[in-house]
Amino acid sequence: MERKDFETWLDNISVTFLSLTDLQKNETLDHLISLSGAVQLRHLSNNLETLLKRDFLKLLPLELSFYLLKWLDPQTLLTCCLVSKQWNKVISACTEVWQTACKNLGWQIDDSVQDTLHWKKVYLKAILRMKQLEDHKAFETSSLIGHSARVYALYYKDGLLCTGSDDLSAKLWDVSTGQCIYGIQTHTCAAVKFDEQKLVTGSFDNTVACWEWSSGARTQHFRGHTGAVFSVDYNDELDILVSGSADFTVKVWALSAGTCLNTLTGHTEWVTKVVLQKCKVKSLLHSPGDYILLSADKYEIKIWPIGREINCKCLKTLSVSEDRSICLQPRLHFDGKYIVCSSALGLYQWDFASYDILRVIKTPEIANLALLGFGEIFALLFDNRYLYIMDLRTESLISRWPLPEYRKSKRGSSFLAGEASWLNGLDGHNDTGLVFATSMPDHSIHLVLWKEHS
Repeated sequence: MERKDFETWLDNISVTFLSLTDLQKNETLDHLISLSGAVQLRHLSNNLETLLKRDFLKLLPLELSFYLLKWLDPQTLLTCCLVSKQWNKVISACTEVWQTACKNLGWQIDDSVQDTLHWKKVYLKAILRMKQLEDHKAFETSSLIGHSARVYALYYKDGLLCTGSDDLSAKLWDVSTGQCIYGIQTHTCAAVKFDEQKLVTGSFDNTVACWEWSSGARTQHFRGHTGAVFSVDYNDELDILVSGSADFTVKVWALSAGTCLNTLTGHTEWVTKVVLQKCKVKSLLHSPGDYILLSADKYEIKIWPIGREINCKCLKTLSVSEDRSICLQPRLHFDGKYIVCSSALGLYQWDFASYDILRVIKTPEIANLALLGFGEIFALLFDNRYLYIMDLRTESLISRWPLPEYRKSKRGSSFLAGEASWLNGLDGHNDTGLVFATSMPDHSIHLVLWKEHS
């Protein structure tokens, strides 16, 4: 058939085909296919894929593509990245999708970073770290050896760990290298706290002392307690030191002068923890910026207004049972907004503005978990066998790490948490350094550290 005649025939049959019903069109196509040979069928096969399979992600405006992608979970998105270079480019550029995925994993987000590939890389790093936590492969252990008697007191700050021992010494260690930086002769240490220049120790000899790291000299001696001093805290700005003792009292001292400013009474058990912290919320009893003292014993937490007046009165007493049937664990968290303490009933969180209990977190599968650290996203807990990480958004345990037979301390002074910033959300950089430290029966210090990213 000549080309001109063919085109006329094709126009006529096209008009007729368009006038048919869908059923008649299908029958016509079936009949034409049955009459086709191999060449025609191959041609039909090659062109059908182009006609039927449209790349909607390529055809849609970028804003609509991003909207559709938000409905997919991250694992599906990673699979979609394998479809083509174009899909990978579009999906990787969807910043909000990857930021949301990172937030869901408990990672901190810096919204100012808008690099199109940055957040996808962060997510891949995050999913690897969370998988390591789930598989109990995120940590490693090491030991510090140097004391010759029981280690009763530990304090950690900025990569440095201070240890106080029955061998009448205190040592300052670089956790990253395991090297002892300072070692000074002291009294028996039940509690320690330090900064760059000085060390403050509470002792079983009923006194508190201040020591100079560089010379090892005792620069101040605080006498007045009639029982062992189990906890100390201080603030250079206020020039105040506070101490909690087995004599059921809390004493407030002038840090530089060494004189006792006040003795706070009301506890009926050993005072095992004192915390001096700046308030961050407003209430009828305090304002943001006020310094607050918390003191805890076996059953109660007392709140005192340090800084406004020396002869202060207790603002509030918190407990988990009025009849004292439930004991508090000796670890206490206070960040200026919330007070958190663990007990046999679970973790109790109080709102510091109202003193109301915000929530009680219970772990029915594991009883008597003790608190080590508490943040916005995660909590660090432990018992006699394991170290645990809890996702506070779901109140579920997401990881655990085995612990050796460490030395038990009813006062909670022989174990502590390390770096704390990751408890407010991981960011790919804060999951380094010390996680947990505890003294061992052989007088060494057992360390649990974050394993480096692979």
